[in-house]
Amino acid sequence: MASPTVAANAYANLAKILDSGGPGKSGESNGPSFSALLKDAIGSVAEVGRKADAQTVSMAQGKANVMDVVTAVAETDVAVSTLVSVRDRVIAAYEDIMKMPI
Repeated sequence: MASPTVAANAYANLAKILDSGGPGKSGESNGPSFSALLKDAIGSVAEVGRKADAQTVSMAQGKANVMDVVTAVAETDVAVSTLVSVRDRVIAAYEDIMKMPI
């Protein structure tokens, strides 16, 4: 289940992409490259995972609330699920391109 902060961050990232001209803009692009977007996405998933790990350790030490840990783990689950879905779509697109006749 996505939390409002995860959704807000996704919309903010999309707004940044669209404001910078968006992907697929013809001519020179002032926006980030696909590899930079991919690197940022993977980095954000890793960061969410680190936060969940830190919350889990804090709870084990008796310093964190259970709800904070559950929320952090749920956000990690959403981020990883999104990353896997995007990966699957990229692989499917690659396979479609490879099937095209020359």
